[in-house]
Amino acid sequence: MRSSPRRLPALLLGTALVATVLGVGTIASATTDTHTGRDATTATTATTAHLGHTMAVSTQASGDDPDGDGYIPAVPQVTGVTPSTATPPTRYFHEFQANCSVTHTAPDDPIVYPGQPGKSHDHTFMGNTSTDANSTTASLTGGATTCKAPADASGYWMPSLYNGDRKILPVGPQTIYYKAGVTDYTSVRPFPKGLRFVVGNPMQTADEFRHHRGFVEGWECGDSYFNTDFPASCPNRADVQLNIRFQAPSCWDGKYLDTPDHKSHMAYPVVKPGTNDNMCPADHPVALPMIEFKMAFPVNGDMSQVRLASGRGYSFHYDFFNAWEDRTLKALVDHCIVGGLQCDARGYDQTHPEAGATLNSDYRLP
Repeated sequence: MRSSPRRLPALLLGTALVATVLGVGTIASATTDTHTGRDATTATTATTAHLGHTMAVSTQASGDDPDGDGYIPAVPQVTGVTPSTATPPTRYFHEFQANCSVTHTAPDDPIVYPGQPGKSHDHTFMGNTSTDANSTTASLTGGATTCKAPADASGYWMPSLYNGDRKILPVGPQTIYYKAGVTDYTSVRPFPKGLRFVVGNPMQTADEFRHHRGFVEGWECGDSYFNTDFPASCPNRADVQLNIRFQAPSCWDGKYLDTPDHKSHMAYPVVKPGTNDNMCPADHPVALPMIEFKMAFPVNGDMSQVRLASGRGYSFHYDFFNAWEDRTLKALVDHCIVGGLQCDARGYDQTHPEAGATLNSDYRLP
């Protein structure tokens, strides 16, 4: 029997979640983006043109959510965890990379619109080659992947980027970091199989995007950084691409693999009182890897026609659906994150060759 919080009437719950997630009052207000000088109220227009991603309560049953209430309990749940306040020996890096190439694009989203093909705005998918609206933990697990590590059958996706009507796809393996988001990097444990979440919000305003906990350097190209929207132009050179980095929450409640808003089961670290240390909050005590998308789009020059399928540049967001093979993910987390190394996709840190690599030359566990 499923365990989930007592349900409110469907209409009341749906209305409350939509209001909370979309920030209705904020969207209606008129503000000006100080980076671009553009009126942020046009975000409402962009939203109207891209209704396929409202982040509302789940309304349809799926293979992982038979009753369609939006709650997918972890089995087993992780209980009895206290957020770590320890300060281990200082190591500047504690990370490894998942290098994954684009597989396909489609107006699907198995997290927000499970079992509803074509309902979302267009997404660019990386990693698992089969990801679509009907994807489940079982269908993704063990599947073919464009990630360098064959054990990473996870699904990674983001809104597709266009220049006018031409879709612009990242070329080659993109960098997806798995990092420690908390000061006690030794407390980080692997993602549970089937965990999924959405990072950012397609409905966010420019100001909300700029002050989002996951914001790193915004949109950048050439010497232009910290842009909340796309720059008006970028240097027209072969070595210049449009880049963005965005970080995910890394603290888990230990209870659910997904929740109706696709966010509430995850949280960003908080600052330990009286220090500069980061730790997980008490209601999300389980430290997991912090994912950071570092994407590069081959577009430069005149950027006036560049847009996302979800709207303006500040509507950027992304999704993650974990389908790693458990042993391989644990080995990389233990060696690179817990071990305080700066690893590539093989789990090798070239500044610490004595530590060896986690994976062999085929990117598999030996």
